[in-house]
Amino acid sequence: MIAYVTVGADDIMRAKRFYSALLPALGYGLEEGPEGLSYALPAQPGQSLIPPEFYVKPTFDGRPASAGNGSMVAFEARSQKQVRDLHAAGLSAGGSDEGQPGFRASYGAHFYVGYLRDPQGNKIAIFSNDPNEPGRDG
Repeated sequence: MIAYVTVGADDIMRAKRFYSALLPALGYGLEEGPEGLSYALPAQPGQSLIPPEFYVKPTFDGRPASAGNGSMVAFEARSQKQVRDLHAAGLSAGGSDEGQPGFRASYGAHFYVGYLRDPQGNKIAIFSNDPNEPGRDG
């Protein structure tokens, strides 16, 4: 089980603007501290495992943060519309487009995804895979 994911950021305020345009809509709460940003989903009653947290922090070694080649963090949305809305919100909050929302031939018929780069260059996916919504072939 993944316990947490961390991405580096040289400008925490730019990162906060970007991630705060996306993650609260997915249910994540934000805690800020001198070490950076912590986004977490609330634990549900009776839940023994807490979902992974997402951290945005300055680098520990003090060198510039960099995006990993081939690295990506994916967040699940509730619907295709939410994917579109969050992709647009991410662009408005300083992100850049890495792939407009839509279906991709390499994935299942209901996998609907949009890709962004955060202000630091980290690749972010927002996806929905709801079989009750229209699929790629219909």
